[in-house]
Amino acid sequence: MMGEIRNPRQIFLWSMAVIYMFAFSSLYMQVPGLYGKNGILPARKVLKYTGKSLLEQLKESPTLLWLGPQLGLDTEQSMELMCLVGTVLSFGAMVMEPLRDSLVFLLLWIFYLSLYQVGQVFLYFQWDSLLLETGFLTFLVAPFHLLKWRSISRPHDGVTFWLVRWLLFRLMFASGVVKLTSRCPTWWGLTALTYHYETQCIPTPTAWFAHQLPVWFQKISVVITYIVEIGVPFLFFSPIRHLRLFAFYTQVLLQVLIIITGNYNFFNLLTIALCISLLDDEHVNFWLRRSKKKSSGSWNRTLLSFLTVLLELAVYALLIYWSVHYFGLNINWEKQLIESKPSFTYHEFIQWLKIVTLPTVWIGAASLAWEILFSMYRSACIRGILQKFWATLQWAVFSTAAVGMFTISLVPYTYIEFETNGNLWPAVHNMHNAVDKYQLVNSYGLFRRMTGVGGRPEVVVEASYDQKSWTEIEFMYKPGNLSNMSPVVAPHQPRLDWQMWFAALDHHTQSPWFTSFIYRLLQGKKEVINLVQVDESRYPFHAKPPVYIRAQLFKYWFTEVNENGELPQHWWRRQHVKEFYPTVTLGDPHLETLLSQFGLKDKGFLLRSTDAPLPFTLTFLRDCLQPYAAPSVLFSLFIAGVVICLLKALKDRTPVNAAGKQKGTRTRRADSGEPRPGSLGEKNGQTKKEEKPVNVAESLELKAKPVPEAAGDGPRIRKKKADKN
Repeated sequence: MMGEIRNPRQIFLWSMAVIYMFAFSSLYMQVPGLYGKNGILPARKVLKYTGKSLLEQLKESPTLLWLGPQLGLDTEQSMELMCLVGTVLSFGAMVMEPLRDSLVFLLLWIFYLSLYQVGQVFLYFQWDSLLLETGFLTFLVAPFHLLKWRSISRPHDGVTFWLVRWLLFRLMFASGVVKLTSRCPTWWGLTALTYHYETQCIPTPTAWFAHQLPVWFQKISVVITYIVEIGVPFLFFSPIRHLRLFAFYTQVLLQVLIIITGNYNFFNLLTIALCISLLDDEHVNFWLRRSKKKSSGSWNRTLLSFLTVLLELAVYALLIYWSVHYFGLNINWEKQLIESKPSFTYHEFIQWLKIVTLPTVWIGAASLAWEILFSMYRSACIRGILQKFWATLQWAVFSTAAVGMFTISLVPYTYIEFETNGNLWPAVHNMHNAVDKYQLVNSYGLFRRMTGVGGRPEVVVEASYDQKSWTEIEFMYKPGNLSNMSPVVAPHQPRLDWQMWFAALDHHTQSPWFTSFIYRLLQGKKEVINLVQVDESRYPFHAKPPVYIRAQLFKYWFTEVNENGELPQHWWRRQHVKEFYPTVTLGDPHLETLLSQFGLKDKGFLLRSTDAPLPFTLTFLRDCLQPYAAPSVLFSLFIAGVVICLLKALKDRTPVNAAGKQKGTRTRRADSGEPRPGSLGEKNGQTKKEEKPVNVAESLELKAKPVPEAAGDGPRIRKKKADKN
């Protein structure tokens, strides 16, 4: 059972507002180049107006972009408007607590789902699906208080917040399991991290230094990754609070290390936001130095605490023992290193997975049932017939929603073990299929296989005016120039650069969008060029589009430290492999054939007037922001939001503290029967006992809470100020 979660819930909601702001603003900066009429994959081709009713269109593709024409906007402008409104709403929720409301988060989820429906390959990443699933849970977790300026704790908050913890378990456990079920030799050989840092999509500068670490250290790091992703998630449902806190810090540490060494946009921040579901008010107050000293309890309470500590130590000892036993950890004193090697086979692991998958479902079901029963108890303890009825009604609605979300999540979760998935009731599969297009639940499995073992494949685009002198086209973010240091771009995700990384793993025909990209560069479309280089002076063909374009496939490796210990002059070294895309020009038969084959030929489309107020405003904003790089815009928004939050906190804190001190003084003197300085009692030489001042709002809030048990073994209910990817 979790303790009070009002503060963790508020932190979670604030984090989700920040993550939504990053997601919407990052996508907004790329809409013209990716989805505009001159973009790589125009979104208007996805939305086909067939004369059906709006309701029928929404059933086929649930997106608000169908309403664009009614506002006088084309699909590109509608996407920009949706991104802007999403950014403004999420920024408002970041700086204003009343906007961290269920309706606001529902709108944010609808907006991102609408964009996802037309995003095509550039939005088909696991973190986009994770944001949609987490976003819907945020709608359930957030309070409904738009008409109020203060939220109160609800009896069912523990039930909805539990769903966030279940999602975190599915994400981490599946991500650990798929590394072994994929049969990737690097994960089984514990050498995955010796390749990871240089082969990930967009490394950070720190990745170069992490790559230089000795092999034995990289192997130990892989073992620790398995422990954190497969072993520790079981502690998410532990009844022992310190085990949950241990799980929280291990998960956050893993995500922080990933942030330091790789640019994974908002994904790691979103995972950290999910980890907040492992906290309670007591630990957040410890962070804020508001924790109260615990009184020494009775002997049975002391004995219980002692047994709990022993159980915690036993769990830690088991984790260490299993790690040493199953990964063959051994200290080689002669070589001064730690040796490691898995002591189990693939088939043994699959058998273990078959045994453990179904019990994890029952563990989750039992944990959810406990939260539901405890919330029912809290609802029953509320005073007042109407208040009790309203709380019980909310408990019934949200508990039903939680059970439904848990049930349909079993389908994607059990994809890690197909026998268990096949044993699920057909009704569960039917429920999942009915809501699948809304991305309410998804399957996950990050870093399933390690690519680029023989060298990082990288596509280098070259252009020319005469087919004799070729010039490389450098991208802002992905590796290209050997002497360029890898940038730090997270939480922005340059989606073109990411897809260039995937394109290099296979033949160009497996990435149809690449042909459209080459076509737009030949046409000299500024919207697409802006995805390559925001600064036109760094794009070698800004004055005149190239006549010929081709692409070469190289393999890249990080350079090594020199023998004398000095850093090398270049960050990368590379070797040419083969031609990736043949030389083409506008009107080239091969290019025209590919465009027709992939349905990327330009066709006539309706041009809408840009003189109307709304289209004019959107164009004006686009022109204002175009000269700036997306990471700069995102960091500016975040810094502005943090400054506003800090100023509000400083403004609200000073008078509250002063009033609190005065109130505390009055209360203490009233309880002790001492006169207040300057009171009438003092002036008359008499002592007058003062009544404790009553806060009406707090007293009403306390009436809506269960009375704590006298023995101290029950839930400890405290008066606190309200709530919080």
